[in-house]
Amino acid sequence: MTQTVSLRDRAGTFGLTTDEYDLLVSQIGREPNALEAAIVGAMWSEHCGYKNSRPLFSVFPTTGPQVLQGPGENAGVVDIGDGYAVAFKMESHNHPSAVEPVQGAATGVGGILRDIFAMGARPFAVLDSLRFGDLDSPRTQFLLHGVVEGISHYGNAIGVPTVGGEVTFHPSYQENPLVNVMALGLLRHEDLAKGTMGAVGNQIVYVGSKTGRDGLGGAVFASADLSDASGADRPAVQVGDPFMEKLLLEATLAAIEEGLVAGVQDMGAAGLVSSTCEMAYRANLGVDMDLGAVPTREEGMVPMELCLSESQERMVLVPVPGKEQALLDLLAKWELDVVVIGEVREHHNYRLFWHGEVVCDLPVSVLNEAPKYTREGVESEEIRARREMDLSGVPVPEKLDEVLLQLLSHPTIASKRPIFERYDHQVMTNTVVLPGAADAAVLRVKGIRKGVAATSDCNPRFVYLDPYTGAAAAVAEAARNLACVGATPLAITDNLNFGNPHRPEVYYQLQRATQGIADACRALNTPVTGGNVSLYNQYNEAQPDGTTRTVAIHPTPTIGMVGVLPDVELRATMGLKSADHALYLLGELSGELGASQYLETVHGLEAGQVPALDLEREQRVIQGVLALIRAGLTRTAHDLAEGGLAVALAEMAISGNLGLRVTLDTDLRPDATLFGEAHSRLVVAIAAGQQEQAEALLRELDVPFSQLGTVGGNEFAISLPRQALDLSVTLSALSDAFERPLREVLS
Repeated sequence: MTQTVSLRDRAGTFGLTTDEYDLLVSQIGREPNALEAAIVGAMWSEHCGYKNSRPLFSVFPTTGPQVLQGPGENAGVVDIGDGYAVAFKMESHNHPSAVEPVQGAATGVGGILRDIFAMGARPFAVLDSLRFGDLDSPRTQFLLHGVVEGISHYGNAIGVPTVGGEVTFHPSYQENPLVNVMALGLLRHEDLAKGTMGAVGNQIVYVGSKTGRDGLGGAVFASADLSDASGADRPAVQVGDPFMEKLLLEATLAAIEEGLVAGVQDMGAAGLVSSTCEMAYRANLGVDMDLGAVPTREEGMVPMELCLSESQERMVLVPVPGKEQALLDLLAKWELDVVVIGEVREHHNYRLFWHGEVVCDLPVSVLNEAPKYTREGVESEEIRARREMDLSGVPVPEKLDEVLLQLLSHPTIASKRPIFERYDHQVMTNTVVLPGAADAAVLRVKGIRKGVAATSDCNPRFVYLDPYTGAAAAVAEAARNLACVGATPLAITDNLNFGNPHRPEVYYQLQRATQGIADACRALNTPVTGGNVSLYNQYNEAQPDGTTRTVAIHPTPTIGMVGVLPDVELRATMGLKSADHALYLLGELSGELGASQYLETVHGLEAGQVPALDLEREQRVIQGVLALIRAGLTRTAHDLAEGGLAVALAEMAISGNLGLRVTLDTDLRPDATLFGEAHSRLVVAIAAGQQEQAEALLRELDVPFSQLGTVGGNEFAISLPRQALDLSVTLSALSDAFERPLREVLS
């Protein structure tokens, strides 16, 4: 006798808990069929429904005079003046990149670009924030090669420059690499498009590639822990075609510019379902769609596959009434599949037909209103103990010059040239500050004087030890990086990468980090315009005794920030430029040693208090360097981050191929002075004849500063006279330590 297994018993296969299944039944007043359960499972997944994170977002500031479009659309949009705006967004492709790094990373680029041109903006820059495990590991090297290949393959082929980003190496990412991609696009205000259905009677048009079985279940796959069996989830990884995306991009932008569309939406996570039901929800309307009309590239595809495939290079367009044929004619010129698959209805339901039969009939609101979970966060006692560790007994190394070289050769700090030289960063001829030359990318806006700057930042060790301060510091560092190239920070997008929120210690990290981001954004006037959440970034590792150990990533709330330069010619880079320049520290020398890369690299300690963050002082330092750059008093500025003051000075010397001589007259312990990572600090270089004017300007703005030394020669020399310590290294030794590590792996 065969026992029938109910859908409720199979809820987990659809990405639902039994409680969620019961909630669905109560909301629709009946048992769903299998297709409906799968659709709800995808839409209620963390990747689409943000059910564990959305309740926390209410603390974010999301408005301001610069914000033309905040959260809720494909991308945020900020005004940069002169009738222009920038659309920008950050997304993750972490789980796909863990099992198929080339296509995982490539389709991450393709997906974020569609979010940008869906807003009516022409993509003109990509930044990537990457996290990997130990560089010496064969798995890390495999993932690094694959991810870099995927990003370069897609970005180079479609003709959008990759202009910046960051790369961190840490054991917590060994099995869970993070691939966060940020894209920017330029548009005129009048071309701003939105993902809505318009009005009752409007047609729903499918355009782009045919639908296949690649990417099936991707949203649910991205909302679960990885395991030893995750390699079997390769069908959940999409396959990208950048040449098809280029056609889709041009066709979509042409349709928007000609005023033919009332709504535009990318088919991203959960494919056709998420795009169409999100558009219907924004319009407060329903839809009828014929799944049999969907173009396919594989035989025998069934409704479940057609609904949830995440095949790439596909969009949904809703024509302006009366312009349907004009839209179809325009799209056909680009040799894309163009099919009317449905119509907007007044009934507020999401109805799908298959060979004349209704196979799905669910309220649009049910699909778009995932249950929300507010959990209890409890800090890990282990992490608390690490943070409160007494560091007074940590010895000061005898040879601090060797420590400097050791830090410069750590892959998190070392030159990323072997990575970014594989990317085309000058296509479109807008890039005026190349990768590695400054703390942020700078792009011109042709036809006007303004420029656009962008950066992405997060120090995961800070967030691990103190989620609130660490996340706030990521916002502060991003703003400081923009200021170091001469840009006023405007707004952020974020990618919140965490472990499993069901674990109290992980939920605590998420809860405190979102509050830290919110408070920093308010203080620095950088509203949150949107973003992405990637949870369940952890791995169940089998142990020899048959048990398993959970390995979670360091919490990584990556911050992408955009800024504007009033005059793109008034900008700064990090490289030293002349032997007659004096070096100044904006901010103060500090004895804070906790949470530093130095402690981890040299002493094997991830411990200590994260340096205190004073957001009011941060704002003053930002305004100070902006004033210097815009007054023409400096063309050299560099933020102090991983590795502290000594590493920042070394990076400036290496970039400019000029030596320096610095004296630090302080009683602070020398390793903290040189390698501590206190916030709100940067170094500028001022010409000899302009020092008095620069100092007066900084005093007027109440910016703390001190003169450090001078530029010149081919030696890098730092003296601490009160400790009778001198550090001296040749430029060639600095450069070799800095350039070698990633070159050896990626050669």
